[in-house]
Amino acid sequence: MFAPYGKLPPAASISPAPFTVSIPQQQLEELSTLVRLSKTAPPTYENSQPDGRFGVTSEWLTTMRQKWLLDFDWRALEARTNSFPQFTTEIEDIKLHFLALFSEKPDAVPVVLLHGWPGSFLEFLPMLDLFRDQYTPRTLPYHFIVPSLPGYAFSSGPPLDRNYTNEDVARVVDRLMKGLGFESGYVAQGGDIGSMISRVLAVDYDSCKAAHLNFMMIPAAPPGISDANLSDNEKQALRRREEFLNFGKAYADEHATRPSTIGHVLSSSPLALLAWCGEKFLQWVDEPLPSQTILEFVSLYWLTETYPRSIYSYRENIDAFFDPEAYRQRWFIRKPLGFSSFPMELTPTPKPWLEATGNVVYFKDHRKGGHFAALEKPNVLKEDLTEFIAQVWAK
Repeated sequence: MFAPYGKLPPAASISPAPFTVSIPQQQLEELSTLVRLSKTAPPTYENSQPDGRFGVTSEWLTTMRQKWLLDFDWRALEARTNSFPQFTTEIEDIKLHFLALFSEKPDAVPVVLLHGWPGSFLEFLPMLDLFRDQYTPRTLPYHFIVPSLPGYAFSSGPPLDRNYTNEDVARVVDRLMKGLGFESGYVAQGGDIGSMISRVLAVDYDSCKAAHLNFMMIPAAPPGISDANLSDNEKQALRRREEFLNFGKAYADEHATRPSTIGHVLSSSPLALLAWCGEKFLQWVDEPLPSQTILEFVSLYWLTETYPRSIYSYRENIDAFFDPEAYRQRWFIRKPLGFSSFPMELTPTPKPWLEATGNVVYFKDHRKGGHFAALEKPNVLKEDLTEFIAQVWAK
């Protein structure tokens, strides 16, 4: 007997094992002990600035520690997560965890939803809740597949004996989708690192028929693109981009150049991990996220040892993947490309820049929202994705 939305498509050629999140109580107790014993820095000018311009404040960190110790309920998150069908399967040398909503409609459109860092599969739960509220397994127009990327959450990490890249991840995701019976076609959607994986899928794999993105990292205007005719909103977006490139990307440089060192540092203290990741959940959003949401993401990272296993892609991203010329050559998407633009994105991308990197057939410029679109604006992303698929799938 299959749980709702848990019945694999008839064409599936793999038999993934059902998965339930269940962290041993001993691990939860150890986490609580480490949070309680972790020291915080002495007062400084920098950590006392209420606007957080130098990073997380001492007040925020100590308040969050108290909430972690007294108010946070990991088991509640487990129960919510386990209300969705989850599976694991072996692909190449990766044990891949994924959450899914499988439709029973014969013509349902397969969609793979791809997260980034410091995100996880949890990002998409609010949007999937909306689809569950609207449809039944018999009427759901889509199959949703939400993998934990290699190295994240309950997926195993990349191999220890060789480098691992976005192209490796894309190959594993494509094999997952084909194994689930979607060899004839699927749509990829992603933000952050997930947007880069989606781009690789759209460029390199015939089975990926279209891509919808809500993030793009390109350091400068593509060759031949002038900013003279940009709108006021686009010019404002470029100012935010410049601010991030000047003051906000030091973390990415550390990930890219010294991943071993920072991996050891943040594996030594959950409070250190909270400060490092929590900063992003504070500064990369349009409106504040609930404290409990931030603690859910950081707890998942700590309990699954995600952080040091997950930052491998930054070493690649500092090089050729962000070369503007490469978007005209290697990474130009010729298939239908959709994009949802949110004003508090890290590096907002003007539409003319985007059009130089792919066949843009759908573009929505929103006035609210930030980097974690599925988490911050699940209704908006749901509507955009639905419109995009309706526009391109029949063709």
